[in-house]
Amino acid sequence: MKRFLVCVALIALIPCLWETGSVDAASGKKQRATLTQKMAAPNSADFVGSETCATCHADVANRFSTNPHSRLALMHNGKGATCESCHGPGKAHVDSGGDITKIFRFSQASAQQIDATCLGCHEGAHPDFERSPHGKAGLSCTSCHSVHSFASEASLLKVSQPTLCYTCHTDVKPAFAQPFHHKVDEGLMQCSDCHDPHGTFEDKQLKSTPDQNAVCTKCHTETAGPFVYEHPVIKTEGCTTCHSPHGSPNARLLNVSNINTLCLQCHSGTNMGAFPHAVSPTGPVHNQAAQYVACTNCHTQIHGSNASPQFFK
Repeated sequence: MKRFLVCVALIALIPCLWETGSVDAASGKKQRATLTQKMAAPNSADFVGSETCATCHADVANRFSTNPHSRLALMHNGKGATCESCHGPGKAHVDSGGDITKIFRFSQASAQQIDATCLGCHEGAHPDFERSPHGKAGLSCTSCHSVHSFASEASLLKVSQPTLCYTCHTDVKPAFAQPFHHKVDEGLMQCSDCHDPHGTFEDKQLKSTPDQNAVCTKCHTETAGPFVYEHPVIKTEGCTTCHSPHGSPNARLLNVSNINTLCLQCHSGTNMGAFPHAVSPTGPVHNQAAQYVACTNCHTQIHGSNASPQFFK
């Protein structure tokens, strides 16, 4: 009887499922039609060519030879990336005697329009930008990049790193003035070595990697492992549990000045519930009230060991 009722219920659902599927299919077709319409190629007769643009915009055209996009302009018999690839067909603009409303101007366009234009070519390299914190904040490609007035040829940045990043991230800048810091201000590192400004699936726009610590261990290879005896907190909480990645007043970019205090944040009797893997130190050698030597004097291989589960050398 139960099987019969289940079958009847399923049969009753079929029309609903069919109707839902039909609605979804129709919606998908409509979206695809809209996308096809947007992607439809403009009339080739509406293009005038970069040579025509140069008759009025000679200053921009002369500087364009130093632009990375210029190499694309030489492709396909000069029909690669040209002025009209970004600014749209120029015939109406030329025929009107230079009417600026007849051409796409980035300075007057919305962030969505600018991003759609740039991502028309660069979407494969930056597929997550719209979902990134920068994209959600309403920044556009031209907030950081400039095709015609750039300071860094490699990425067409308006201002070189880290100055460009500091214009918004003023809260991060003081960290690199700490006594111990990553050498970003000195030019030995860049913000984009660790962060992807165009967006990732990681917090803080960290570059996506299978291992959450790989952003750190690509330079700090001695801590990468794999180890026979691993420090669990490194795999579960990450490097930033103990270290401040931008800068710190403490050596080795530690979060606190006293190593024992740092270790006891996990390895104490009061925290055993939160960190069941953390063994609480016992015995007179571990009497922290007597101000004995730092934990790492004995537990030297604190990131992991191939010889000792206590991380002895």
